[in-house]
Amino acid sequence: MNYSVRETLELNKILDLLAEGTNSALTVKKIAGLEPMTNRRMVQDALTETTEAVSVIMYKGSIPVGNIEDLNTIIGMVRRGRCLSMRELISVRRGLTAAREVKAFLAGDMPADLRIIPELGSLIETVPKLENDIGIAIISEDEMADNASSELKNIRRDIRNKNEMIRSKLHKMISSNAAKTYLQEAIITIRNERYVIPVKKEYVNLVPGMVHDQSSTRATLFIEPQAVVNLNNELKQLFADEQAEITRILKSFSERVAEHSYVLENNQKILIELDFINAKGKLSCTMEGSEPSLNEEGILEIKNGRHPLIDSKKVVPINLEIGRSWTTLLITGPNTGGKTVTLKTIGLFALMTQSGLHIPADATSTIPVFNEIFADIGDEQSIEQNLSTFSSHMINIIKIFEKAGPNCLVLLDELGAGTDPLEGAALGIAQLEKLKELGVLVVATTHYTELKKYALATQGVMNASMEFDIETLSPTFKLRVGLPGKSNAFEISRKLGLSDSIIDRATELLDEEQLEFEDAVSKMEADRISAEAALREAGKTREKAEEEKEEAEKELELARKEAVKVIEKAKTEAREMLKEAKIMIEDIGEELRSIKDIQGNTGFNDGHIADGIAKSKAALRKAEGRYARREIDVPVTLQTGKIPDSEILKPGMRIKHVKLNQKGEVETVPDSRGNLLIRIGSIKMNVNIKDLILIESEVAGNKERKRRRYSNISYNKSKNIKTEINLIGENLDDAITIMNKYIDDAFLAGLKNVSIIHGRGEGVLRNGLRRELKHNKHVKTFKSAPYNEGGEGCTIVELIGKK
Repeated sequence: MNYSVRETLELNKILDLLAEGTNSALTVKKIAGLEPMTNRRMVQDALTETTEAVSVIMYKGSIPVGNIEDLNTIIGMVRRGRCLSMRELISVRRGLTAAREVKAFLAGDMPADLRIIPELGSLIETVPKLENDIGIAIISEDEMADNASSELKNIRRDIRNKNEMIRSKLHKMISSNAAKTYLQEAIITIRNERYVIPVKKEYVNLVPGMVHDQSSTRATLFIEPQAVVNLNNELKQLFADEQAEITRILKSFSERVAEHSYVLENNQKILIELDFINAKGKLSCTMEGSEPSLNEEGILEIKNGRHPLIDSKKVVPINLEIGRSWTTLLITGPNTGGKTVTLKTIGLFALMTQSGLHIPADATSTIPVFNEIFADIGDEQSIEQNLSTFSSHMINIIKIFEKAGPNCLVLLDELGAGTDPLEGAALGIAQLEKLKELGVLVVATTHYTELKKYALATQGVMNASMEFDIETLSPTFKLRVGLPGKSNAFEISRKLGLSDSIIDRATELLDEEQLEFEDAVSKMEADRISAEAALREAGKTREKAEEEKEEAEKELELARKEAVKVIEKAKTEAREMLKEAKIMIEDIGEELRSIKDIQGNTGFNDGHIADGIAKSKAALRKAEGRYARREIDVPVTLQTGKIPDSEILKPGMRIKHVKLNQKGEVETVPDSRGNLLIRIGSIKMNVNIKDLILIESEVAGNKERKRRRYSNISYNKSKNIKTEINLIGENLDDAITIMNKYIDDAFLAGLKNVSIIHGRGEGVLRNGLRRELKHNKHVKTFKSAPYNEGGEGCTIVELIGKK
């Protein structure tokens, strides 16, 4: 793809923004050489890379590539057998560390459905042993650690010892009384890597040894005393041994680096690629871009496209398509109205897509992969472009005709401009016809009315215009596809205060056909504005209806939840009543058995038994009366004359068999298929619920039965029930059962306080019973009895009063 179009459409500025998101100069170099691709598969893979990078960034942040070391020179050196310096080994270690960290990052928790980035991560090879060894051995660019090798450690220990010996000897010399005479200062210094002392020149003969230096005044000579010459020689040899060992270690590391040179080279390429992909993802996030779909039909459709180099707060999105119903789009409108920006946006989006970059537009946008993109744009608003002359336009268009063909995009700014309007318009029409024959997609801008008419009359050519607000005398930068633009010269002049007489005379000078065309355009524009207003109003009405519908659905859902709560509450209360009723039945049975036992043991006659039974029946009637005074609000509505709900239909209800026209009673509840047993007279039969209806008299009777069934049980226990119970000797489980039964009886008898005697012992029985009392619904409080009433051996229980 030709390089000039990149400059014209400002792709280079986008690449500069892309480079700002990288971490390495190597990646910047790769971006500088980036070329739009023409292979559809390669373009799709590049776009997928960017999409995956956005997913990773949004999920867990940017890929931690860091500053990638350029190891190419180092790799070349070790392959030729060169020895690396400590600085170069540090660079190798950084490269190994970066590769290891990136591999670990990509091997961790990642978004689903990634393909390219994880695959690149899996290709990274780590060399932890070499990385770790270099880290231990090399402290800085000019310092090797003692632990680099055992030999180096021993040599440096000997150096320290030798230094200490020399300094010790010299210290004795300079500390003597005689030294005060010949020493300039009582110090030990170094000259030519050997220990020396400063001696006054006149006393040089008193200090045998080697002179290594003198002061600037020549009054002081730096002499290595003969006593330490051999020690200094030994020290110097140790320094040489140290350097030799360092060289050996560096050579050993260099050989190991050479062994892994291909790993280092491959890792560097992968890290550069990952840094590049990560930069594409960051750029997409910055410009709120999305991946456009690619198509092979040559259709270019942009939805809410925003030029990426214009402030996002000011840019006006464009919507357009070309390649489906028309292959040429002709844009008209006022100067500075956005025509050229629209033209550049289209071309830039195509270049960005074919470079593997997301575009700042909706994800539903679709762009074909062009073989070539041509642009002849003279941008009067850009200081980087000079005004194009007619000649330069013609030279560019001639080149386009030579190279353009199917699957190409041609962008032409101010078609036919720079010459006589009539000739320019004629040339413009001829050029569009030629490009149409070549099978290219064309987007062009113009001011000429003849070109607007050509678009209206020609199949495959569509008008578009940049909207202009005549009231504010300013462009809105909105693109309107399907309508030619109006010049608005007369209206703008009138708004600016030009005399009406001049405007009227100018109107007279226009030919009738021109006036009719402008009037037609004005009418179309007015109709469009009216239609858009109606559409906006319809949209508001629809939104309001949607909101009301949503609110109604919320209220319905709340009502359903409330109904469920009421039913659950009714069921809970019913279970409590059944429990109380069961207790009452057990108590009556126990009393009847007691009466029978008394009869057998004391000789009670039938009269006594009848009297006991009569008392029990009276108690039941009394309990039934209390039940009737406490109704449960169960949200069930019995509707007569309709098919009853299977949950409402219960045994004993009065029903009517529709087909038999006979009344009867329900014997069993319906099963899952709605089948149940009913009785009509003395005959029982199986029927389906859909053949039955409730009869009217059942409503009142059913409600009365509900009150009887769910009324509160209140049974008056015997007046002779004791206010205490003795559980000493019982095991804990039996004692709990007996105590709970006793408390139920005491509660029904209306007692307020009772005593539970359990003894002291080890406290097992006492503690177990008290734990149980905490959960008994009839117990208000409990405490240990007073000392004179049993103390810890007895628990006083206060019961909740009956309502």
